[in-house]
This record gives sequence, structure tokens and C-alpha cells, in this order.
Amino acid sequence: MIRMLEQIKKIAMQQLAQKMASNSLGQNETKNAASEGANELINRFTQGISSGQLSQITSLFSNDGNSTESNPIFQGLQSKMVDVLKNQGMAASEAQAKAQNTAPDLINSLKDKFLSQDESDKDFDLGAIADMAGGASGILGMAKKLF
Repeated sequence: MIRMLEQIKKIAMQQLAQKMASNSLGQNETKNAASEGANELINRFTQGISSGQLSQITSLFSNDGNSTESNPIFQGLQSKMVDVLKNQGMAASEAQAKAQNTAPDLINSLKDKFLSQDESDKDFDLGAIADMAGGASGILGMAKKLF
């Protein structure tokens, strides 16, 4: 399970850095924004599980017919990405546009991993997400190891 969180964070950092490469920020600011965005995804993920929003997490990473954009966890992530970009020096309107273009692609690339039948994606298991919520070895303990 910790491996899944590590992989989610790694993919998020790669996706965010790639999607945000063409912006008004410098390379270091873009890298910082990508890192903060990946950390925020893990935070939203762990907070969602620990606060009983398991269905929102599983909905976000499945093809259950619900819109990604209407998912509260997605909305919070996208909003935080705007703040992160603005804090790195990006103008508010550009930050809003960049977050709106980046967040859906990030979630969709992760969703593809959860839905994949490929052996290399076997660690992305929606069923394991429920297991993360419980006990001392639950999500909060695992997430602490990532930071």
C-alpha cells in the first residue's frame, strides 16, 4: 500500500512538471509547484480516507459514471493548485487556467493506472484503498513515511 502512495506521488510530480513546463514561471518555481501539487494530492487522498470520504476517493479513480470535475476531492486539489501556482509567482488568471488544464489530466492518468490490467500497474488497486483506512498501519501512518 505504501508503494501505491509512492507511485501516485511520483506520477503526480512527473505529470505536473510536464503539464506545467510551458508557463511564466522559472524552472525552479515550476519544479516547486509540481512538488507541492503532488504533496497536496497525497494530502487530499489521505485526508479523504481518514475522514470517511472513501467513496469520493474510489469514485475519483474509477469509471463509475460520476464527473471528475464534480468530485469534492478533485475540486479541492484544483483549487489548491491555483494557490500553489500563485504562491510561486504566477498571475491569478494564468494559475487558474493552468490548474484547470492540468488537474483533470493528472487525475485521468492516475485513473488509467487504477483501471489498467497491465502487470506493471498491479499496485494501483481500488480495493487496497479501503484497507488503508484502518488501524495503526492505516493511511495516516503510511502517508507520514512519504514526507
